[in-house]
Amino acid sequence: MNVDCVAIFVEATRTGSLAAAARKLGLAPMAASRRLAALEAELSVRLVHRTTRALALTVEGEAFLPYAEAMLEDAANARAAVRPSATGAAGLLRVTASVPFGRKVVSAMLPAFLFANPDLSVDLLLTDSVVDIVSAGVDVAIRIAPLRDSTLVARRLADSPRRLYASPGYLAASGTPRRLIQLDEHQCLMLSGATHWTFTVGGRMRRVRVAGRCSSNSIDALHEACLRGLGVALLSEWNVTDDVATGRLVPVPLEDAEPETLGIWALYPTARLVPPKARAFVEALKLHLERGRV
Repeated sequence: MNVDCVAIFVEATRTGSLAAAARKLGLAPMAASRRLAALEAELSVRLVHRTTRALALTVEGEAFLPYAEAMLEDAANARAAVRPSATGAAGLLRVTASVPFGRKVVSAMLPAFLFANPDLSVDLLLTDSVVDIVSAGVDVAIRIAPLRDSTLVARRLADSPRRLYASPGYLAASGTPRRLIQLDEHQCLMLSGATHWTFTVGGRMRRVRVAGRCSSNSIDALHEACLRGLGVALLSEWNVTDDVATGRLVPVPLEDAEPETLGIWALYPTARLVPPKARAFVEALKLHLERGRV
């Protein structure tokens, strides 16, 4: 199948116009029309409904589109593998991360990364929801979770230690827990629906039920509640460095338990050859984390 013909089909669906697709690909309108017609003839189906002003996919076109996009991705990756650009990264890179990590860490490393890769653009999607990276067209997802390095599409970048934190005001009013069982006496700030925290106790992982009057689906909201003195929160160290340095939050170590350390992971939507742009971003982020710039 001719990749150039596939390219005009994909670009026409993105722009909504065969003429616009032709201009973007540097083709004469007649040449673009011939390529699309050749692709439809090869597949023996009509892929689009065309008028002088608009273009719409047929049912067959909708079914073929994801495969067409995958073919173009494979072709681009193959070219990059044998003819890498000077910077190794070009085009649009779509990245997703949680709101706190994206705001505190990814945004901090982006200026230097973009300066080093002038042919690259980045679209950063920050959300605390889990994104379907395949359907969303995301190149790299950064996740902080207790994942295991058991698949080619997930790469561990660094550890993400967590600690218990509280404000000085809360600890002055409610006391400081010293042992795991004493968490029962405190207001624990929890993610919505997460009724347990995981600790390492005597070399083993143990899930402990916690309770409190305040919960949220947002880590940022729990962080703010902790600063306001509403209770004890389980937070990542990278997220509270400034607050600890200024005394707004105080670490609350336990004598008999350590909170579970999570991993910072880069997830790719496919196990096929990772595009140079995604690989360059992940390497830059890993170096950023190794240097402790969080």
